Parts: sequence; C-alpha cells; structure tokens
Amino acid sequence: MLFSVDGSVDAAPDPHGAWRLPPVAHPAGNASTPARVELGRKLFFDPRLSGAANMACASCHSPMFGWSDGLPTARGNEGRLLARATPSILNLAYGKQFMWDGRLPTLEAQALAPIVADAEMNMPMPVLIDRLVGIDAYVQAFEAAYPGEGITPVTIGAALAAFERTVISNDTPFDRWVAGDEDAMTEQQVRGFEIFREKERGNCETCHAAPTFSDEGFHNLGLASFGAKNPDRGRFTQKPVKIVDGAFKTPMLRGVALTAPYFHDGSAQTLEEVVEHYVKGGVVKTNLSPNMKPLTLTPAEQRDLVAFMHALTPAPQSFALPILPLQSSKALPASMAKPAGETSP
Repeated sequence: MLFSVDGSVDAAPDPHGAWRLPPVAHPAGNASTPARVELGRKLFFDPRLSGAANMACASCHSPMFGWSDGLPTARGNEGRLLARATPSILNLAYGKQFMWDGRLPTLEAQALAPIVADAEMNMPMPVLIDRLVGIDAYVQAFEAAYPGEGITPVTIGAALAAFERTVISNDTPFDRWVAGDEDAMTEQQVRGFEIFREKERGNCETCHAAPTFSDEGFHNLGLASFGAKNPDRGRFTQKPVKIVDGAFKTPMLRGVALTAPYFHDGSAQTLEEVVEHYVKGGVVKTNLSPNMKPLTLTPAEQRDLVAFMHALTPAPQSFALPILPLQSSKALPASMAKPAGETSP
C-alpha cells in the first residue's frame, strides 16, 4: 500500500498494466451495434460473397483454426495456391495497418480486399451487390444495421469489420496472470515471459510489443524464401525503402498456438521451429532487420519460451455458426442465374 504526501492511500503500481488490452475502439460511422455485428457475421460465413459462390471469408479465416486456415499459404479462387499465409483475424480489431505488407489502412478496407481480388474470392463488387439485393433478408438486415445507406461497398465492408472487431482474445492464462491471478501461468511460463522480455535473451518484446504483442511494424526475419530467385519483397512493394525490403508485418501473438504454420510463407511448422529460427538469427542474412540477432538460449530456455507462448492461447470455445438467409422467391438476379442449357444435378 502506498501513501501520498497528504496521507491518502494510492493504489499500488501495476507492474504488468501495459499488457492489459484496452477496450476495442470503433471508427466514426461504424459504432458497434447488435444489428451490424450479426449482419457482418452472416456475411463472413456466406459463400455467396465469392464469384463461384463456394468460398466465404471463413473459408480461410476459420474459428476451427484460430481464425486462420492451418495451411502454409492460402488457397484462393479455383484452389489457386497463394504466396502468403492466411493471417488470423484474432484481435485484428487492434490493428493499425492491415495485410502482411500493410497496404490497407482500415479493417473495413481489409474486409473487402479479398472479396474483389481475382486470385482470392474473385467477386466483382457490382455482382456482389446484385446478389445481396436479390436476397430480401439481407436487404432488411442492411436497412436495420445502416438505415438509409443501402447495400454498398461501404456498408458491406463496415458490417464485416463490425463482426471482425468482436473476434477478440483477452482471457488467456497470460491475461489472467497480468490481472493478478498468480496461478494462471505455470512457473515455466513465467520464466518464458521473462525470457521473452529480456533484450539479452529473447528480445521478443522489441517487436511483439505491449499490449497487442505487435509493434505494427515490418521486419525482414531472414527467412529462406527471401533467398529465392524472385522473392516476395513484402513491405517494399508498398514503400520502396531498402530497410523494408523483404519485411512483413509483425503478427499479434494471442492465440498463436492455434495458428500454425508460422511466418508469412508458412515455413515453420511449430513454435519450436520458430524459436530455432530466431536462435540462428535468420537464414538469409541479406537486409536483415536490425532487431534480428542470434539468440543465446539454452534448450531449457527455448522450451520455457514456447511454454509461455502457449499461455497466450485461450481455452477452447464453441462458436455458433449463423443461419444464412435463403434466396428470395423472386427471380434470381443475373449474377446467380444458371448458364443457358444448364440443368440441376
């Protein structure tokens, strides 16, 4: 207990307060409401948002895989193998730049980008609006969520973002530990957190900073793929400055034990492999981030660090899938009509 000069009692300092997640902020014009969140939830799981009506946002961002897909790199339209791994949307509500290369400034923009990308969901926006207008329940849901605004790219992105801002992890063993429950983490996990923070050992906090476990920055980690003939240059494609050549955004870590494989190229299968990569100080030394230095960790310390990262994962939770609205009984919009001569199987 601390006393101020006037004799009043001051609260004891919170040694881990920086790691407490703040409330989620919402942008002007897209405050969270039940109608917006529920509309976004339906859209997120609706495969009709893709050109072939066979891929939803949840196809790659599945609650069964920590809101990722469990693949080294994503699969897009017609099963096309994409170059980068699917980032988890867990706690993306706290993000400030989006996509591995940071090319999008808002969660609303991020929500729309995969839908219209040819290589991903391959859905032209006019066709999507045509489809949604042909579903009475969606017309009513958009009116309830965004009165008078209609079904537009803005309201579609806003609804998806409203739902994504509810995909939050803030009740991990680590979160309970920083809140004062000394038994929430094991002794090994506490040791791992100390290693995580110490510059002389893990140096992880430099990039995976409080409170989200991300500095929202971009770093070249010396992955083997950067030594390929035509490497993915990451942030450099958006901002051609040498320091970010081959650099990718620092992911947040809550839920990390659920989202293997790791790195933007899916090259690490386990957290143990991730730690081993940092112990080596990277593989390709060209244009390494200044923060990338070989770590001097014993095998026991490496195990402690991995144990800590497991403490960032919440307990398994069930997730109720939404019931999607049926196509209206009126005539199908042109975008959903069958080609001439096609018959049902």
